[in-house]
Parts: sequence; structure tokens; C-alpha cells
Amino acid sequence: MVVGFNWGGWTLGSTAKEMVQKGAHAALVEALAPICVDKFQRTAEASANLVELKKVNSWQQDTFIEKGGWATFPGMTSPERGVAQACANLLAAATKQ
Repeated sequence: MVVGFNWGGWTLGSTAKEMVQKGAHAALVEALAPICVDKFQRTAEASANLVELKKVNSWQQDTFIEKGGWATFPGMTSPERGVAQACANLLAAATKQ
């Protein structure tokens, strides 16, 4: 058994479940972040919001996105922090080009 777990790649059920949950969350963030960027860019105040986003420290940009409501989607009661961070990163990268 030691060989199976150490070298065989075996995992416990709880470890496998955790890996699946992390993968599902990463897929959710990857799918929703571009939609968040689109929501941000389609607002009437997009230019002003972008200026404000640039003024905010990088570690607080996800909070700015959350407060703006761009990381909250139908069926959600609160914004998704991972989506907000990915959204802020995409917006920052797009403005550097």
C-alpha cells in the first residue's frame, strides 16, 4: 500500500474530491472572468471606472470589481472573489497593451 500511495499515484477519496472541487472552481473562474470584463466595459461609466481601477492598489482591485457588481452573476447572492481577481487582472493586462 505504501508503494501505491507514494509512487502509484493513488489518492484517498477526500483528496480526489478536493482536487475535483479545485478544478471546478478554476474552470468557473476561467469561464466567468471574461464575462466580468465584458460587463465592466459595457457600462456607461466604463472609462471613468477604468481610471478608478488603475488608481486602486493591485491587491485591492478585486474588491473594487466586487463592489461594482461586475463579479456577481444571476443566481449568486454575492460576488465571486476569484472571478473578481481574474477580471481585474484581465482589465489591467488589456490596458497595458
